[in-house]
Amino acid sequence: MTMTRTLGRSGIEVGAIGMGCWAIGGPLWGDDGQPFGWGEVADDESIATIHEALDLGVTLFDTASNYGAGHSERVLGRALAGRRDRAVITTKFGNRCDEATRRATGVDASPAYAVASLEGSLRRLGTDHVDLYLLHLNDLPAAAALDLVDTLEGLVAQGKIRGYGWSTDHPASARAFAEAGPHCVAIEHDESVLNDNPEVLAVCDAFELASLNRGPLAMGLLTAATRTVGVDDVRGRAPEWLVWFRDGRPAPEWSARVAAIRTALTSDGRTLAQGALGWLLARSPRTVPIPGCRTVAQARENLATLALGPLPADAFAEVERLLADLRAAPAGDAGAR
Repeated sequence: MTMTRTLGRSGIEVGAIGMGCWAIGGPLWGDDGQPFGWGEVADDESIATIHEALDLGVTLFDTASNYGAGHSERVLGRALAGRRDRAVITTKFGNRCDEATRRATGVDASPAYAVASLEGSLRRLGTDHVDLYLLHLNDLPAAAALDLVDTLEGLVAQGKIRGYGWSTDHPASARAFAEAGPHCVAIEHDESVLNDNPEVLAVCDAFELASLNRGPLAMGLLTAATRTVGVDDVRGRAPEWLVWFRDGRPAPEWSARVAAIRTALTSDGRTLAQGALGWLLARSPRTVPIPGCRTVAQARENLATLALGPLPADAFAEVERLLADLRAAPAGDAGAR
């Protein structure tokens, strides 16, 4: 039987692990040549991966209007044609881009853009509603985010979205949004065995919100396939917030932490990725990891965790002991965002 979780106070039931769809969007560029995508992708393989994920128990698919300048939504829409009733779609707004040039063109937190962006997303996804609509601006001041609540509630009333939330790592922001929005049902935040965020998890507990975990595999660092990446990959020229990679290679200080906990994460025969996902499932009953998958093989490995279940209590305790020792070590390691 597939392991499931409830999507916060919405009552929507989803598979306990979702699929992140950033990587299947392909390239996106900033004006200065900064890559914001994961390089070139094969759409047929992406569609096969989505179908495999559905068959293995995934119901939640997480995308955004700017992933590949809308390409991720288009591919997801193609893959879910005739299968929409099996999927819970999360998409996001706030980052503008140009579809023709695949360029990021700035941010927009206005209520009018929240409505316009949703219309574009619905068109690309080929659906009449999305299940979860997330504000995609991590550091937006809470006052500006609260200006969106009435508009988002209106979209719920119109049946265009079933619930909404914020992709933010800041507990005060998450709390303010949850307090103001009756249909705020989830917070998406960076969460992994390398970067726990107990403050945001506490907000999710207090307001009965789902915790959607982006970066559950630390952008690939918590997999056996980590390697040097190309210049069209966001990890190849990592922005300041992306601490796991430097110059296209895994950052040595974080690779050392992975090495220190690898045995504990894999002690019951799991792969490293399955151990990292199992840690998240053991961390809280609210967590829904959303690892990115670009190939059928990646989907099969990641989603085998649904059958393996949460990391066993003794292994979880050992990981926590090891991490406590590492955190107590002398300063010098880079901190995660």
